[in-house]
Amino acid sequence: MKIGYSLLKQLNKKYDPSSMVQRRFRGYDLAMKTDEEGNPILLFIGTADEQGIIKGDRYARRLLKDENGRVVKDHWDYKGKI
Repeated sequence: MKIGYSLLKQLNKKYDPSSMVQRRFRGYDLAMKTDEEGNPILLFIGTADEQGIIKGDRYARRLLKDENGRVVKDHWDYKGKI
């Protein structure tokens, strides 16, 4: 599955810092791990089982900032099936 524009809008929001956030999005279950600023850095997307473990795809975010805190590079890498 590719990350589309509407999902990217959800991923660009701020969430609770250093936590695991679970959501539903267009029939898929999402689990996002956030960094200390509340930016999602890991994404698990697919179907959750009874224990909440998601079977699907895993993505990792490359978020690079300069010394002033401005974002220089921001993209999601596909890391494979989970």
